[in-house]
Amino acid sequence: MTGTPPPSPDAAGLLGLIDRLEELLNASELSEIEIEVGATALVLRKPIALPDMGGSSIAGSSAESTVAPAGVTKADAEGTPSNAIVAPLTGLFFASPSPGAEPYVRIGAPVMVGQVIGLIEAMKLFNEIKSDRAGRVVRIHAEDGALVKAKQPLIEVEP
Repeated sequence: MTGTPPPSPDAAGLLGLIDRLEELLNASELSEIEIEVGATALVLRKPIALPDMGGSSIAGSSAESTVAPAGVTKADAEGTPSNAIVAPLTGLFFASPSPGAEPYVRIGAPVMVGQVIGLIEAMKLFNEIKSDRAGRVVRIHAEDGALVKAKQPLIEVEP
């Protein structure tokens, strides 16, 4: 009889722990759980709907760092502006590719779909954050080098 061998007692315990953490995550309002023990790291994330290209976005908490130009922006029920590009994961936000380099975006500058708007460092990996909409940058929420949470607005773009 062939097949995969049964898990070792240690592996079975680990799988049981992962199952319990998954239940905890699903029963909570958390979007992810990250555990690191020694050289081993585990991240469990809830699946989230990707924003459609029609202009809707994922709601989340708001942390403002730049004053917007005069005008009113439409916000959804949870306070995230509907024209915001949000962080897809938690980590440190970097506005430019390296210290001293020009930032990826500035207020008033045009942005295109797929254009890199910043980097988020998570678990020692740098992730390019790309715009899901085209327009002009009207507000930058995230500060360079600051911790951002998943679903937190990074920038606002107006068509």
